[in-house]
Amino acid sequence: MAHSSERLDHLLSRLGYCSRSEVRDLLREGRVSVDGMPLRKAATKVDPATVQIDEEPLDHPYPLYVLYHKPLGKVCAHDDPRAIYQDFPPRWRYRRPSFSSVGRLDRETSGVLLLTDDGDWLHRWTSPRYEIPRQYRVTLQNPLQGHEAGILASGTLLLEGEHSPCKAAEMIPLGTTELQLTLHEGRYHEVRRMFAALDNLVLSLHREAFGPFTLDDLAPGQWRELSEIERQMES
Repeated sequence: MAHSSERLDHLLSRLGYCSRSEVRDLLREGRVSVDGMPLRKAATKVDPATVQIDEEPLDHPYPLYVLYHKPLGKVCAHDDPRAIYQDFPPRWRYRRPSFSSVGRLDRETSGVLLLTDDGDWLHRWTSPRYEIPRQYRVTLQNPLQGHEAGILASGTLLLEGEHSPCKAAEMIPLGTTELQLTLHEGRYHEVRRMFAALDNLVLSLHREAFGPFTLDDLAPGQWRELSEIERQMES
């Protein structure tokens, strides 16, 4: 894909490498080049695909789309020492628009998480309108009693403090205290609150899939950028 030209100082600032005023320091140090030739002026218009810093190509100049295996103990807030963003290049925190998670997983939940700096794409995957399926592996404190699947599938379960019932969910028992659960909405701490309403306690929670996205062989804390085909997939 052909890239449009952009002022060097605007480009590096937008991608989080440095402030616009700091670009001149990089140029004086000879760290910025185009096609192997050092650049001297911050106002030079460049094709992002040809620019290198410290002999390394720039990050993707257009929106990032990332699949991440969120580990336990990390949170989705930007300003927390346990933030997931520590697992990504530090400069990504300063990209404009901001690089953010598509929805959230709490500190005690692991699994599939998407991140992007494309606001329209983020909205597409979080909007209740699309009822994106979210598949979880759940371990409970107490054994299943046999009635849970029917209640969850009925679409009548009302959580504490809520005025509308949960959307129907599909549950597949995997053992006496383990199950697979697929939701079609993303309420706050929904899985934990559902089983609290059923007089049980969630001991572990792992999101195995979000829409068509699965972790495959990604280890906790690892990530990869989505391909163009993956970005265009539907739920």
